[in-house]
Amino acid sequence: MRNKLKHISGLIATLLVLTVQPAFAGGPPAPSIFSNPLAITFITLMILLVIVIGILANIVIGAADVKLKKRKEERSSGSAAVLLLLLTLVSSSLFAQTVTPTTPATPTGPKLIGGMDASTFYVMVTVLFIELATIIALLINIKFLLRKEQVKPVKAIVEKELTPEEKVNKLSWWDKVNKLRPVSEEAELDLGHEYDGIRELNNRLPPWWLYGFYATIVFAVIYLWRFEVSHNGPSSKQEYETAVARAEIKIQEYLKKKGDAVDENTVTLLTSADDLAAGKAIFTDPSKCPACHTPEGGGNAVGPNLTDDYWIYGGSVKNIFKTIKYGTSKGMRSWKDDLSAKQMAQVASYVKSLKGTKPANPREPQGELYQEEAAPAKPAADSASVDAKKVVMNK
Repeated sequence: MRNKLKHISGLIATLLVLTVQPAFAGGPPAPSIFSNPLAITFITLMILLVIVIGILANIVIGAADVKLKKRKEERSSGSAAVLLLLLTLVSSSLFAQTVTPTTPATPTGPKLIGGMDASTFYVMVTVLFIELATIIALLINIKFLLRKEQVKPVKAIVEKELTPEEKVNKLSWWDKVNKLRPVSEEAELDLGHEYDGIRELNNRLPPWWLYGFYATIVFAVIYLWRFEVSHNGPSSKQEYETAVARAEIKIQEYLKKKGDAVDENTVTLLTSADDLAAGKAIFTDPSKCPACHTPEGGGNAVGPNLTDDYWIYGGSVKNIFKTIKYGTSKGMRSWKDDLSAKQMAQVASYVKSLKGTKPANPREPQGELYQEEAAPAKPAADSASVDAKKVVMNK
C-alpha cells in the first residue's frame, strides 16, 4: 500500500507540474509546443521511455534476491519517482517557451531546429539520451540477474530435489514481476464464486497494466486541460478548417503552375501562336466542335456561325469561355469535365481569331450584334509629342 501511494503521489505531482504551469504563465497565450510535430514526437518518446523504464525497473526488482527485494523495491520506487519528477520538470519547462507559429515565416529570433528553439531541441535530445542510457543499464542488470537465476536452480537440483508441493508453490521471475501469489495461497484469494469449475480469485492486476491505466488517466486530464479548459490547442473544427485552407492554397499553387487558375471572370485573350495552335487542334477535333460549327466555324443547321459579329450569348472572350465551360440550354454541352481551364481559354481565343474569316456556306447571322470595346484614346500630350517627333525626323 505504501508503494502504491508513492506511485500515485508521483503521478499527481507530474499532473500538477504539467497542467498548472501553463495556466499561471504570464502574458498573452503563446503558441503551444504541442503545435510542433517534432516536439510532439519527442514528448511522446519521453513518455513511452519513462513507461518502459518503470516496467524494466519492476522486472529488475522481481528478479533480484528475495532478501533484498523489499529494500531494493523501496529504493527503486523512490529513484523512479525522482527520475519521473525530474523529467516532468524538464519537459514542463519547455512547454512555457515560445515556439514558432504553424504559418511558415522567416525566423528573426534565436536559431531554430525543426521549428523549435535550439536550446529546447538539445534539452529534449539530452533527456531522450538519458532515458535510453537508463534503459540500457536496466537491460544489462536484467541479463545479469537472469543469468544468476538460471544457475541457481541447477545447484538446487544437485543439493536437494524440490518436493511436489514446493514445485507447485515456486514462482518464476515473471510471476514475481506480476505480483502473483503461489497456489498454496489460493484459498485466501477465493471469493466463493464458481462457474463450471472455474473459481474466481481476488488477484491484483499486473503492475504493467496498472501503470498503463494510470498513464491513460494522466493523458486524459492533460488533454482535457489543454483542449477544453485552457484552450491552448486547436479544436477538431479548427484543425479541419486549417487543413482545408492549406489544401486550397496548394491547389491554387498547383493550378497556377499548370495554367488552370482561370475562370470566366479572370480569363484573358491569348494571342501567342502556341496557344492559338492548341486551341485550333481542340476546335477541329472531329469529336468536339466541328459537328455543330464545322471545322471553319461557319456553323450548320445545329450550331451558329462563329465568324460574324452576331452572338447569341455574347462575343467577348469571357462570354465564349463561359459558354464552352457550362454549355447552353439550346444544345451546347458543357466541356468543363473534358477540357482544362487552360484548354477552354485556348479554344475561346481561337474562336475569337475566326472573326472575319470566310468559311464555305456560312450560316446566317443569329443573336445580337457584338462590337468590341474601343481601345482608350491616347492623351493629347502623347499625340502632341508624337507629332513633334515626326517633325524632328522630317527635318
